[in-house]
Amino acid sequence: QVQLAESGGGLVQPGGSLRLSCAASGFPFNYYAITWFRQAPGKEREGVSCISASLGITYYADSVKGRFTISRDNTKNTVNLQMNSLKPEDTAVYYCASRSRPDCSLRSDQYDAWGQGTQVTVSS
Repeated sequence: QVQLAESGGGLVQPGGSLRLSCAASGFPFNYYAITWFRQAPGKEREGVSCISASLGITYYADSVKGRFTISRDNTKNTVNLQMNSLKPEDTAVYYCASRSRPDCSLRSDQYDAWGQGTQVTVSS
């Protein structure tokens, strides 16, 4: 059974940093791309960043390029999202998702397993 569990969310001031983690189990982690999505109230779910399986190629939404960094540890079955220079518009519930392919997509309909999400609030 595929399981994904996010952690690391919280309240942070603008300009601050947070590190989200996604712990995965129940599938061949090394062969699956993992993506972070976010959803703010009243908005559609948005693909934030993806990391491919074997080569670890990374992709970022334009809104987070230069501020967020995604990484994966295939020995621990985890994917991290380091978020720096946070802005109020980054406030959302952040989800990690997996799909049974090694290549990336930032489209939510390409993913079939999701975590429950972790809240990130950027506010002074």
